[in-house]
Amino acid sequence: MFYDMNKFLSTIFLFTLLLFSACNNTAKKEALANAKIAGDTGTAVIVFNEYEHAFGKVAEGEKVAYTFNFENKGTGNLVIASATTTCGCTVPKYDTKPISPDNKGSLEVVFDTSGRNGMQTKTITVRSNASVPVVLLKITAEVISD
Repeated sequence: MFYDMNKFLSTIFLFTLLLFSACNNTAKKEALANAKIAGDTGTAVIVFNEYEHAFGKVAEGEKVAYTFNFENKGTGNLVIASATTTCGCTVPKYDTKPISPDNKGSLEVVFDTSGRNGMQTKTITVRSNASVPVVLLKITAEVISD
């Protein structure tokens, strides 16, 4: 019985070790992929001037837009891979060209209020090769119907 317990614990230990080493390899592969996307060996750091914007009260049917400005405060080129939203009524527009260190970029969000009523909150998920690869931006508006 003692032998079986040692075998069981050894198996658990090896399984745990294997699991952690696999996770570490995945993180290394992602870091390498991000470096290849950026075209350099530095690290990009994306910093937005603000992460939320409130449009206030807007009339139903109106299209409103806001531009989120950001800067690459890292040492490598920043590449935005995607910007997705929680709703088809919100469309993000951004430049896909690499942004070198200490340079700025922008992401415009257009919100179509057609068919909406009341308080609206939309989230924009920005994916990039930055040290924090996913950033969430948020817009809110109170849509007033006639």
